[in-house]
Amino acid sequence: MPTIELAKTAGFCFGVQRAVDTVYTVLEQEQKKPTEEQRSIYTYGPIVHNESVVGNLQKLGVRVLETEEDLRKLTGGIVVIRAHGVPASIYTLLQEKGVEIVDASCPFVQKIQRLVHDHTSKGEKTFVVGNPEHPEIIGIMGWADGDVSAIPNIDAANALPDGNGTPVIVVAQTTYNIDKFKVIVDILGQRGYYVNAINTICNATFERQTEAKALAKRSDAMIVVGGSNSSNTKKLFEICREQCPNTQ
Repeated sequence: MPTIELAKTAGFCFGVQRAVDTVYTVLEQEQKKPTEEQRSIYTYGPIVHNESVVGNLQKLGVRVLETEEDLRKLTGGIVVIRAHGVPASIYTLLQEKGVEIVDASCPFVQKIQRLVHDHTSKGEKTFVVGNPEHPEIIGIMGWADGDVSAIPNIDAANALPDGNGTPVIVVAQTTYNIDKFKVIVDILGQRGYYVNAINTICNATFERQTEAKALAKRSDAMIVVGGSNSSNTKKLFEICREQCPNTQ
C-alpha cells in the first residue's frame, strides 16, 4: 500500500487568504443592503491565481476586470485590489473615477513597493528579480520613481553589462526561488555591481519551497496541486521535479 504524505504547509499563504476573505467580506456587506443600494463588486485581475476560487466568486456576482480600459469604463462600484498589488497609477485612476477602493494587496508585496519607491526616489539603481510579465512585478515596478529593471532569471543576470562598481539595490518577487535568487545576487557581484540585496521572498514561500524540496527528495512521486497560471505553483513544481523526476 503506497504511503501518501501531505505537506504541512499546503494551502493558501497569509496574503492570498487575506485577499480572498476580503472579497467575501465586501460581498457580505453589500448583500445586507437593500437591493437597490447594492453596488457592483469587481477585482482588478483575478483576486488570486486559482481558477476554482475565481469561479466561485464570479458565481456570486464578482466581476474580474482585466485592463486599464475596463477600469476607465467604470461609473461606480467597488474595486478590490488583488493580493499581487498594482502600480501606483491604478490608485490614481480609480480615485479619479470615484470608485471605492478596497486594498487587498499582500502586506509583503506592499513592503517591496515601498522599498522600490524609496530607493529609486533617492536615485539608487534597483533590480527586481522576478518575471516582468507577472502582475506582482508589474505592480512593484509601477511604484518606482527612477531607475528600475527586472531580472527574470540567471541567464538575464549573466547578460547584464559590467557594473563597474555601480551600487544597486536588489529585491525579489515574493514567490521567487530562493536558491536562484542567491545565485543571481552572486552573479551581480561578480559582474562588478556593488550589491545591497534585500531578501523579500515571503517566509511562507520559503517554508513551502523548503518543505516541498525535502518531501520530493524522499518520495517516489509528487503531485503539486495549484492554479496552472500561479507563480507559486510553477516554482513548487520546478523545485519538486529537480528532486523527484516523477512530479506532476
